[in-house]
Amino acid sequence: MYAVIETGGKQYRVEVGTELEVELLDGEPGDSIKLDRILLVADGDESSIGRPVVADAAVEAEIVRRDRGEKLISFKYRPKARRRVKKGHRQELTILRITDVKLGSKSAAADKRKADAAAKTERQRLEEAAAKQAAEDAALAAKLAKAAAPKPAAKASAKAGAKESKPAARSTAKTAPKAAADTKKTPRAKTQSGAADAKPASKPAAKPTAKPRATKKDE
Repeated sequence: MYAVIETGGKQYRVEVGTELEVELLDGEPGDSIKLDRILLVADGDESSIGRPVVADAAVEAEIVRRDRGEKLISFKYRPKARRRVKKGHRQELTILRITDVKLGSKSAAADKRKADAAAKTERQRLEEAAAKQAAEDAALAAKLAKAAAPKPAAKASAKAGAKESKPAARSTAKTAPKAAADTKKTPRAKTQSGAADAKPASKPAAKPTAKPRATKKDE
């Protein structure tokens, strides 16, 4: 529900919760005032138009504070008369907050309170449903984690197997370099021994030279 009000020679469209600046009104900050010049009230598809104002309609507002508008400059002069007049003006304003719009027995503030209460209950219902779902999810996650956890015996056997495999791997790692060294050394020993054996065979023994026999002629 909204309304069109008139104050200070100006028209404003207002609804519950609207804050607006109007020209100076009597009252102190915190006071409640009632605006009677209501030109139109609309509630959904229904509307009431005043001629000039709507009967049984009223707008209640609360004075928030007082303020002053921007400075306006007024300058007047008369040509060829050397007349110049310059003035400044700041309008005194009152800040209003609309608290209720009434038309007969209808009240916009009451309707808003009901809507807020319904929204609050709906929000509470959604929060409760979300909390319940979260608790169910946590219980399911704990159950799955418990089922997936390994048994203590399986853990112990796995640890023992890991401990046994580590020394075996270390022993194999130590023996592997030795075996490789032995395989590298054996061909060299064979080649050296073969070379030693081959050397005497390559040089045949020298035959003794025979002395010439003495002949009768030489005697």
